[in-house]
Amino acid sequence: MIEVKIPTVGESISEVQVGQWLKQEGEWVNKDEDLVEIETEKASVQILAPVSGYLRNVLKQEEEFATVGDVIASIEPADAPNDAAPGTAAPADSAPATPAASGSASAPAPAASSAPGDGDKIMPAAQRMLDDFGLKASQVQATGPGGRLLKEDVQAFLRSGQGKPAAPPAAPAAVPAAPRQPVRDASLVTTGGHNRGEEIKPMSMIRRTIASRLVEAQQTAALLTTFNEINMRPVMELRKKYRDAFVDKHGVKLGFMSFFAKAAVEGLRRFPAVNAEVRGNNVVMRHYYDIGIAIGGGKGLVVPVLRNVEEMSFARIENSIAEFAERAGANQLQPADLDGGTFTISNGGIYGSLLSTPIVNPPQSGILGLHSIQERPVAERGEVVIRPMMYVALTYDHRVVDGREAVSFLKTIKDVMEDPARLFLEV
Repeated sequence: MIEVKIPTVGESISEVQVGQWLKQEGEWVNKDEDLVEIETEKASVQILAPVSGYLRNVLKQEEEFATVGDVIASIEPADAPNDAAPGTAAPADSAPATPAASGSASAPAPAASSAPGDGDKIMPAAQRMLDDFGLKASQVQATGPGGRLLKEDVQAFLRSGQGKPAAPPAAPAAVPAAPRQPVRDASLVTTGGHNRGEEIKPMSMIRRTIASRLVEAQQTAALLTTFNEINMRPVMELRKKYRDAFVDKHGVKLGFMSFFAKAAVEGLRRFPAVNAEVRGNNVVMRHYYDIGIAIGGGKGLVVPVLRNVEEMSFARIENSIAEFAERAGANQLQPADLDGGTFTISNGGIYGSLLSTPIVNPPQSGILGLHSIQERPVAERGEVVIRPMMYVALTYDHRVVDGREAVSFLKTIKDVMEDPARLFLEV
């Protein structure tokens, strides 16, 4: 047997959470094929099969925690059977044939069905719920990869009102009913036709990290937020003018984020305290600009980092953000993509936020919050005109950033965005 262990996935990461087994016990797996997805405090990582063979002895189920070096399963090396393909289950061990109950002549055993919901395609969490509610897998529509039945499929089935046990055996009339055992997913318990249940779920590794870092920021930093608003018309006109030419040359759309990233670099150069870090009784002034871009991923909000933004072109920034977004959606970001960062930009506007107070990402000292663009009446040269306006917010650590610097930094962002030629003329 070849042991499958939790690998080292980052210098500071010692604990992970099993996310989803992509193969089931007894199933054939090819070498270097995705075997199981684990969640670290920063990202989701796939563990590959070290050899070809049959998956055996799964020791850690979904949502359970493990430490680096723990054995979570084994693989029995074997030559691929002639009809084996990814997703093929191991043949049953040799055993005498069992006569049919009817006493009829022996008949060949029915071939294993490949329909969704077969035993080798039922995720452990889903199987537990099926057992809890007395259901059969054949009652539930599977939506997981390769026809796998997921816990979410069972939950959806139960919420649809179809969740009736499949032919439960009648309880003996003379035997008192045993005390009812609590179900695992209490959110699906109903009382009088109303859902008044509760569900207790363990925090994922990513959510635990987000929670601890947000509390750390609130408890250790002196956070303050300042606001301003930006007339987005100049940038919008520039994007419209060069939209097609930019796509033809670089193969990516010219978005707003590259403008804000470049504007942030200009502001950080002028007010370096916003790019600094408090380290003990010292302040670390950093002369490089690694900007984290908050992106909604498959498992939640992640902040991959653009390195040395001062050296990046608009096209490179846009391509990098597009790549990060694609990988985040597929849970394929690596811990190295999320490490470090000297400043962060978060765009709540894509979700419809009009105004917010973002929280800094420790040990950084500043975060820029972007919001929805809305047409609003504003005064220009004594006249009321309609302009596409965006509120922007800067939350900063007042221990290292003075109020004057914070306000001036945000004013720099405004000035650059309302006159984007400054980015190219460096004025």
